[in-house]
Amino acid sequence: MSIKNNFNINPDEQAYIAKICFCTMIRIASRKITKAYDDALRDSGLRISQFALLATLKFDGNSTLTDMADLLGLDRTTLTRNIRPLIRRGLIAVRSGNDKRRRILVLTEDGSEVLEMALPQWREIQNQISKILGQENKEALTNSLNLSVNAKINIQ
Repeated sequence: MSIKNNFNINPDEQAYIAKICFCTMIRIASRKITKAYDDALRDSGLRISQFALLATLKFDGNSTLTDMADLLGLDRTTLTRNIRPLIRRGLIAVRSGNDKRRRILVLTEDGSEVLEMALPQWREIQNQISKILGQENKEALTNSLNLSVNAKINIQ
């Protein structure tokens, strides 16, 4: 069974769209940069997504599951999946809030130690990427990413 191409797009246009689509470019860059950070953090036993969770708890303090998900741009299901290995390793604890339905994420002493161990590795890859970009591009990228993260995109 063959699938008929009902799109009125020629192959040159398809390649062009792949090169200019913001979402596609950001996802490709994200995968490559994530791999670089994951490789750099390997000795700490953390992935960059886990490092970000620990760092956010360390520097922003204890947080509810919902607040942490909002802060990191994740849905609660994804955040829950991401914190499970950290809970198993004893790096994060979950406590009940005043309202028993509220779950508070707490960085444990072990979590703080692992984060401290991972910080030099994170700084090294952060510096490497900064050098590759150069100061002007780094500032432009940071500004563009902040703009896109904070943008209200409405699809009508």
